Amino acid sequence: MSRRVRKAVFPVAGLGTRFLPATKSMPKELLPVVDKPVIHYAVDEARAAGIEQFIFVSSRGKTAMEDHFDRSFELEETLRKRGRDEDLQRLQDTLVNSGDLVFVRQQEPLGLGHAVWCARHIVGDEPFAVLLPDDIVMSDPPCIGELIDAHESLGRSHVIAVQDVLPEHTSRYGILDPEAEVSPSLIRAKGIVEKPAPEDAPSTTAAIGRYVLDPAVFEHLDKGVQGAGNEIQLTDAIAASMDVAPLHGCHFKGERYDCGDKLGFLKANIAFALQRPDLADGLREFMREIGEQ
Repeated sequence: MSRRVRKAVFPVAGLGTRFLPATKSMPKELLPVVDKPVIHYAVDEARAAGIEQFIFVSSRGKTAMEDHFDRSFELEETLRKRGRDEDLQRLQDTLVNSGDLVFVRQQEPLGLGHAVWCARHIVGDEPFAVLLPDDIVMSDPPCIGELIDAHESLGRSHVIAVQDVLPEHTSRYGILDPEAEVSPSLIRAKGIVEKPAPEDAPSTTAAIGRYVLDPAVFEHLDKGVQGAGNEIQLTDAIAASMDVAPLHGCHFKGERYDCGDKLGFLKANIAFALQRPDLADGLREFMREIGEQ
């Protein structure tokens, strides 16, 4: 039985250039999906899975995220005086308890592996989760919770959320080299390759932005070895530590939306709005109207 996963790392240092000019002065992680920032979905997912400490690996110009998860006394008091209890509750739902939210800086954009390495002293010698906020997963139970449960049943291991992709899209992902099926939703892998060309890909089983990792990855990340794209790749560290922590892929329940992509971001807004009783009927009517034009 593995140790319980208590900490989660959120790499949020990216510049968000795909969404310029919207992200010129605003962190991309605060772009709203309906009425909640992208980063908030990841934090809520982690909270629902029992995560206790939230480690943000950020960069210059990202302090607005700290404020988002902090108290806003003036706004809270204004809502309280006006009797807007529902809005006040939504505001209070954003809070992370004092001391549970930690920010560290990634001073150079050296890749995902480097971002995770920046959190090494806070993570310590225990298994931990990694959530990439660009990926929003609509699921019940929470996606990262499925990975945590799998990790606890497997013992010391790496567990990554996976989904099948088109062969021509393998160059966008880390691709698993499957070895055996452990259960209907869980596969053991022989390795993982970062962004292979379709002709070189060992499968079409792609890693998405949810991981539960053994701290053995830090031993490789400490070396600062650059991989694909001349970046320090997290997948390389996972592959290098598989002798200590075998790699497994988890086919999670639910739907994943890539909010680092404009079309994926639009799809997420529509999908989550359709889950809202106050918005769904009006949105469906609008979609019917524009579909008839």
